[in-house]
Amino acid sequence: MTLVKRLRHSLLPRLRLGLFTRSFLLIALLILISLGAWLQVVFNIEEGPRAMQLAQRISTTVSITRSALVYAPQKVRPALLLDLATQESLRVQPRESTDVLEPLPHNTYWDNVSSGIRSRLGSQTAIMWAVNQVPGIWISFHIDDQLYWLVFDRDQLRLTTGREWLGWVAASLMLALLGAAISVRFINHPLSRLAKVARELARGQTPTPLPEKGPIEIRDLNIAFNRMARDLRQNEADREIMLAGISHDLRTPLARIRLEIEMSHMSDEARQAIDDDLAQINHSIGQLMEYARPAGQVPETGIDVSRVLQDLTERERSHTESLGGELKSSIDPGLQARISANDLKRIVSNLIENARRYGHSPSDDRPHITVRAYQNGNLLRIEVQDRGVGIPHAEVQRLLRPFARGETARTGVSGAGLGLSIVERLLGQVGGKFELISQPSQGLLARIEIPKTKARPADKSVA
Repeated sequence: MTLVKRLRHSLLPRLRLGLFTRSFLLIALLILISLGAWLQVVFNIEEGPRAMQLAQRISTTVSITRSALVYAPQKVRPALLLDLATQESLRVQPRESTDVLEPLPHNTYWDNVSSGIRSRLGSQTAIMWAVNQVPGIWISFHIDDQLYWLVFDRDQLRLTTGREWLGWVAASLMLALLGAAISVRFINHPLSRLAKVARELARGQTPTPLPEKGPIEIRDLNIAFNRMARDLRQNEADREIMLAGISHDLRTPLARIRLEIEMSHMSDEARQAIDDDLAQINHSIGQLMEYARPAGQVPETGIDVSRVLQDLTERERSHTESLGGELKSSIDPGLQARISANDLKRIVSNLIENARRYGHSPSDDRPHITVRAYQNGNLLRIEVQDRGVGIPHAEVQRLLRPFARGETARTGVSGAGLGLSIVERLLGQVGGKFELISQPSQGLLARIEIPKTKARPADKSVA
């Protein structure tokens, strides 16, 4: 039992059977059990009547044959025996004391056949399975003082062999399993369609409405899911409209305040402090709008990730250098992945912006950023590393939540706390993974992983 448990625990997790396979195996097992029980019942019910019918048929044939031979003239008997052998497949042979006998199989069926024959022909009747190694059903009878055998061909008696029963059982089993597969497919098809539509909805796509028909349970489920999808789309649209309105209503007075500050008579230090606060507010509004923007459509084929990242890093390098920082890149050529180019730019731009704002080196208070992209097995890795002070390990998971910020910003600045949440949300649409690795002596490493695709010769995807 211990070995069986070990095998079960080691093999079952590897199988990862789907709902269709599990349902099919369960129904197939139930069919096998019911078929076995059905065969047993049929055999038990049929065995007695079938044995009695065979015994009556054999007894009647023996009696008729004996009577025909008794009342036939001696000179006619050879012709009569020839007719019986050729037309009725019945052979009459003399019974000798030296005959080698093989009795009938010892089971309930043949015991009942023997009892029925002897009850009609007499208890002295011999019934054999073979005589002198000649197969057949051999029944003894006598005419006057002479003993004879009447030999029946087994095929003539239509005895069903085990091979025939096996054929019938196999045919019944195949039909039952085919019916089980069709039934399970009919049941699982609505569920697989629901799973497909749910994946589309999770990726931010507009799913095709499910058919609101069929069995009442499936119909109610599809109606509820369609209503939920419509509500989610409506909530998404309402949120975009609300954030767009807030952005417009806030940025207009901010621009006016900035203009009034420039025209006012105040010290440069006060003007710079207020301008920094206004820039911070404007950045937070931008992050809110970026977080509210839905993910792009996932392309059917892979895009040239290397080209997108090269264009992006060139643009971000100029901006970083204008702020007194440094940005280096190491991007392997020919990287392909199924992700929207705009989403990829949004992801990496947020990571670079995060490193540029919070990853200032303690030595010179400047951002030093390195962007790397390379292949790792079946994944593409994109890493953005700074040389700041890093973050505590306990803070990593909390900072991935929306509006979460560290207790103290790494450079004294603050934001809306949405940059990392935007990255994780966009990666979730394409099955990507995001992690932060804090390196006390080397800063913070932001790593994303995306499933790679094979490059196509005619693929000319551009950013």
